Amino acid sequence: QVQLVESGGGLVQAGGSLRLSCAASGRTLSGYAMGWFRQAPGKEREFVAAIRWSGAMTYYEDSVKGRFTCSRDNARTTVYLLMNNLKSEDTARYYCAAALSPPRLISTMASYDSWGQGTQVTVSS
Repeated sequence: QVQLVESGGGLVQAGGSLRLSCAASGRTLSGYAMGWFRQAPGKEREFVAAIRWSGAMTYYEDSVKGRFTCSRDNARTTVYLLMNNLKSEDTARYYCAAALSPPRLISTMASYDSWGQGTQVTVSS
């Protein structure tokens, strides 16, 4: 009962910025958190960031700390991922996911119940 639609991906120069959005509908008001994952060709899908709907507490993968910022709107319908100082290694397809209940590990894919189709982010040098 959760539908997620990502947007905002595109091509950007290294050092530039990009903001991804994820529009959520369904059980967001009763959900626990929203997460961002990314997957590059030949690599496993990895955790990027997450935010709790209540209190907006955020979590980040070490490689993006200080560069990426995850946030949400007050209506709890949209989450954002502001990506600053982008690097070539950030190139991947970025997915939004919803966790309906408190997970043991917020950084694992198994903790999320619904996923969007993803949006491509390509960073050029």
